[in-house]
Amino acid sequence: MQTRQTTATLLAVLLGAAAAQAQTITLPNKESSVRFMVIGDTGRGDRGQDETAAMMDKVHGKFPFTFVIMVGDNIYGADTPGDYARKFEQPYKPLIDQGIKFYAALGNHDNPNQRFYKQFNMNGERFYTFRGSAGGLSKLTEGGVRFFAIDSNYLDKSQLDWLSKELAASGSDWKIAFFHHPLYSSGKTHGSALETRAVLEPLFVKDHVSVVFTGHDHFYERIKPQKGILHFVVGAGGSLRKGDIRQTDMTDKGFDTDYSFLIAEIDGDQMYYQAISRTGATIDSGVFKRPDAGSGAAAAGKPAAEVPAAVASPSVETVKELKADVAKEQKAEAAAVSPAPSPAAAPSPSPSPSASKSKPKARKKPPAKKP
Repeated sequence: MQTRQTTATLLAVLLGAAAAQAQTITLPNKESSVRFMVIGDTGRGDRGQDETAAMMDKVHGKFPFTFVIMVGDNIYGADTPGDYARKFEQPYKPLIDQGIKFYAALGNHDNPNQRFYKQFNMNGERFYTFRGSAGGLSKLTEGGVRFFAIDSNYLDKSQLDWLSKELAASGSDWKIAFFHHPLYSSGKTHGSALETRAVLEPLFVKDHVSVVFTGHDHFYERIKPQKGILHFVVGAGGSLRKGDIRQTDMTDKGFDTDYSFLIAEIDGDQMYYQAISRTGATIDSGVFKRPDAGSGAAAAGKPAAEVPAAVASPSVETVKELKADVAKEQKAEAAAVSPAPSPAAAPSPSPSPSASKSKPKARKKPPAKKP
């Protein structure tokens, strides 16, 4: 009996100490900055998700972020109204009740019809963009922050054309993309989505995307900047694969022993970030300076007409070349690590029947320059 009491007391002390760490926010926490949270692979409706969501609410008490971006796999399994309540509305009720907006991207486990769910703020679209900083002429001199939600399950021509035009037209200093499949990941189960990288990365580099948030692999990883872009894998908000990070040269920080999420703050040309575990431990923190800082917003945006057609809409020949390059890279990665999982364990993203039948609405042509 004495042993049990001692163990219980020790556990309580340890949990209390871990929770206390969540009260230590490493970010500047300025009212004038853009403050947000990133979560991914959340919609399980189980204890892990609930406990992590409770920690998110505690963190919000110290760091009042104003919105949340979700990098996919928002609702696993069935998605009846009851599932939306159990797997989203109930865990995040304290945040929803405070007016925090959630902006979702679709994952490979998500029904495309999630885009019609009001709380996900997708407005019926598989891909969309929104301004994360305050609008108005008074804010133009301070630059801006614009987010681009992408459906990495189905990178069809209409989406790539839209993305090319929107990225080129935006005059925002910070362009941040979020979607499900990581362009760079050290995951044993999935790892880098090389074909997706071959299509999206040229667009991101050309039009000065600064940060990319993804999920899919159920852990936290911060990748060393690739071609000037900072990549995060934030896929353990409600799902976890312990020990799934393999050792690679591209990892700056990895954490795969508990659930986690990330908070971020953009203040001028710097983005501060802090990754926090389910128990409240800070597992990573730092600051990233926008690579083209000082060049001005105008340098970040270029006329849509200058986007090469092969990038916005790859030709058959280009796709064949890209796939050949991807195959070479996959062989190189396979030779450096243990045998990869079977296709059944890590299926390639493919469009669902419902997604193919429900095409996104035609969009209005964007203005020549958008803040």
